Order: sequence, then C-alpha cells, then structure tokens
Amino acid sequence: MTKLLLFDIDGTILNSGGAGKRAMVQAFEEVFRVKDGFRGIHMSGKTDPLILREALEQVGMPFEPNRAEDFKRRYFELLAVEIEKPNAFKKLMPGILELIRHLHGTDDVELGLLTGNWRRGAELKLGHFGLMDYFSVGAFGDDSEDRNQLLPFALERFKKEHGQPVEAKNVYVIGDTPRDVQSARPYGAKTVAIATGTYSIDDLRAEKPDFIFWDLTDWQQFLKILNP
Repeated sequence: MTKLLLFDIDGTILNSGGAGKRAMVQAFEEVFRVKDGFRGIHMSGKTDPLILREALEQVGMPFEPNRAEDFKRRYFELLAVEIEKPNAFKKLMPGILELIRHLHGTDDVELGLLTGNWRRGAELKLGHFGLMDYFSVGAFGDDSEDRNQLLPFALERFKKEHGQPVEAKNVYVIGDTPRDVQSARPYGAKTVAIATGTYSIDDLRAEKPDFIFWDLTDWQQFLKILNP
C-alpha cells in the first residue's frame, strides 16, 4: 500500500532566513500603510491567511478579501526577491535533502505538502532550493485559514490523482510545531515531529506525536518508521 508523507515547509524542510517575514512586513506596509504590522505575532505553525488576519486585527483593520488579494500579490513579488538574497540563516534542514531524494525514488511512497503557506509562497521557497517538483500533492493556506482543516484537501487530491484513497494509517504528517501534530490527529494520520524549528523537543513531546526526532541528520532512522 502506498504511504503518503505530507511535509510542512518552514522549520521542517527549510529555513528561509527570514525572507517570508521580511516580504510580509514590507507588503503590509505598502498595502495597509502600517509599519511593522506583524510585531508580536507568532507565525510558526499558522496559516498565512490566519497570520494576515491576526495582523489586521492587531491594528484595528477589517479583513477585506480584495485587499487581502492585493497583499498576497505584493507579498509574492517581494518574496521572489527576498528568497534570492544571501543570508547566513537560509538553509535546508539537516538530512532533509537526502531523505526527500531517497523517498522520491521509492515505489510505495508519495511525497506531498501540508503547509500553512499560500501555494505560490510554497513554490517560491521550495523552488529556490530546487525541491518543488518532488511533491505531487498537498494542501496549502489557500485551502483554509484553519490548519486543522487542511489534511482532507491533500487526501482528496491524492484520491483524484491515483483513483483511490489512501488509508489514514498510511498517512504521515511531518512538521516542527505542535500545530502540525494537532492538525493530523482528528483524521487518524500518523504524526512525526521534528525539533528543527522554534519549538523545543519537550514542547513537541507534550503533543504525544507518534514519532519524534531532534533532526534528520541520520535520515535513515526516519525510514524505519515507514517499515517497522
């Protein structure tokens, strides 16, 4: 049976070196005329539309779909520039490239994304590292503001592509935040927490994921959870 592995992006696959936040801050200032609009907002694990909504609420502005679209367009333009800038913190997480390349060549494994990024943002970040083409299905911030609603979108896209559903026991949600773990639990998917983001391993362990790693430096250890 095919196993579907759904990866988060920021903090799990890569660190953009702050490119996403810088682009958001600049876009917010240009569109809404407010400087440093995301000050004090914790972004890890949240969807992009939720982050935008929280920023607007913080400055007392309503969430208007047309202006949100203006923000998104400008954000994508700025992100395309920011992600290309040299930055000492911009990197792929340990072992992730080797793992993805190995899994991509495995017959009974399908790689996908489960991310709060808008799809275009995901494409820009992963594309910078040459990784976007490894992922065939996914769910994004475009699908829902609520991260806990994203998994069914990925499952439906898998079903449409393959002509049959994937069993929940064969779905693995892989992320670096408690929200990643929480988003999988209602659907019976397995959860894999990796402490490469802003949350400690103790924070992640408190969510009782099925599997937990400090990082994927020894990426072959990850393979063991797929074939226990």
